[in-house]
Amino acid sequence: MVRTANPALLKPLNLSAELEAVVGKGPMSRGQVVKQIWVYIKANNLQNPANKRNILADAKLKVLFGGKSEVTMFEMTKLVSAHMK
Repeated sequence: MVRTANPALLKPLNLSAELEAVVGKGPMSRGQVVKQIWVYIKANNLQNPANKRNILADAKLKVLFGGKSEVTMFEMTKLVSAHMK
């Protein structure tokens, strides 16, 4: 069985100004956004060293994460979706 990419993940979406501050200028697909967020997280060393699945928010990410200072990977994707249309 060949897996095809989910078209919803490939569709370019408009990004909020807050999200663009982290990932760069949109429109971008969900996959690209998540990839760019990970680039940002790794570049700024924002993974919790005690639990790599958790992301520690800096000032830019805190805005995206609804004011939370730490979120899980799964929570991150859900919270960031609110910044894409």
